Amino acid sequence: MKLFHISDLHIGRYLHKYNLVSCQREVLDGIIQLAKREQPDVLMIAGDIFDKSVPSGEAYTVFDTFLNRVTEELPELTVLMIAGNHDSAERLQYASAFLQKHHIYISVLPPAVEEEYLKKVTLSDAYGEVDFYLLPFTKPGYVRKLFEDGKSITWTEAVARVLEREKIDSGRRNVILSHQFYTASGSVPQTCDSEQISIAVGGIDQVDVELLAGFEYAALGHLHGGQKVKYPQVRYSGTPFKYSVSEEHQKKSVVQVVLGEKGTEAEITLLPLFAARDVRSVRGTLEEVLKAGREAAEKTSLSDRSDQPAEYLSGKCRDYVSIVLTDDDDGLLTDARDKLEEWYESILEIRVDNKRTRGQFEEINPEQDEWTFSQAFEHFFEDMNQRAMTEKEAAVMEQIWKEMGEE
Repeated sequence: MKLFHISDLHIGRYLHKYNLVSCQREVLDGIIQLAKREQPDVLMIAGDIFDKSVPSGEAYTVFDTFLNRVTEELPELTVLMIAGNHDSAERLQYASAFLQKHHIYISVLPPAVEEEYLKKVTLSDAYGEVDFYLLPFTKPGYVRKLFEDGKSITWTEAVARVLEREKIDSGRRNVILSHQFYTASGSVPQTCDSEQISIAVGGIDQVDVELLAGFEYAALGHLHGGQKVKYPQVRYSGTPFKYSVSEEHQKKSVVQVVLGEKGTEAEITLLPLFAARDVRSVRGTLEEVLKAGREAAEKTSLSDRSDQPAEYLSGKCRDYVSIVLTDDDDGLLTDARDKLEEWYESILEIRVDNKRTRGQFEEINPEQDEWTFSQAFEHFFEDMNQRAMTEKEAAVMEQIWKEMGEE
């Protein structure tokens, strides 16, 4: 049985001020083209389909178009989806009964009471049946009623309880879709800036990967960099597009999994995904960065085709770029943005790293290490606003510190 594994589409996401919808349409089309070429039996989407719990109408349209194309162009394909922490369970579940008639199965919440269990989909191939378990994003609070009243539970215990109730038959071939932060013996997988907000401070949301060791394949979502977690058959597919500059060196892909008979290892292949626009950083003097922009723009004009979207035909470098200027003479940086925008279409940020800025970081207040959180915030406020807080503002912040301490 051949499987495709993707996750963390984050449809509707912005990168700084830029709407990424055209890039997302492009990579979704790339996924469909790969599926038409490879003819998988199952497409697994491991959560965070949308970027916000209340997606825009445009985001809905993008995903609806994707599903419609999948069902029309790949009518034999079964689609399995789970909700991630960014998804709204209620909105994602809408029309699930109708979608199931088209071989599209969605699970949005874990079992909350004793009578409920995970959604399980069983499919067959030449070697027999394969059981797919759909485990959407799970917090301890979601499954608290499965434990005795008043018991404090960890994230690992929450997932473990959900799985042990399924009484999974280890003699069968089993696959799981899960959207959690899995770690191995305290070793934390590689993370990116674009997902940090989703990972709890202190690592309290970590789940022990040993819970998944018995599955023929574990299709994971949540982390944006594709990688295995201890076992080759336990994998994060990563995002299909780069959502931060910290991902600039990542190779985005669809994970293709081929299951053989029980007892054999899954065959895993990474199928590259490409986008006309990249996300990357550029560092150098203003002249060096301008030269790099001109060269990128020339390559763009050479590769332009009449069937490309209008925004791709601007005659500029169309990558999303973070720029760091290193000129020591600040006078050379006058009107730097205007000059850079002549050659770079989508500038994420412009930073200066020279003797002056490095000297500012070296001017550290020796008392900083002893500041309380509120004192640190007061200094930050003054630096940002060039004034001290008013009594009213200080009173508001004092109440916030108190509420934070209580929690």
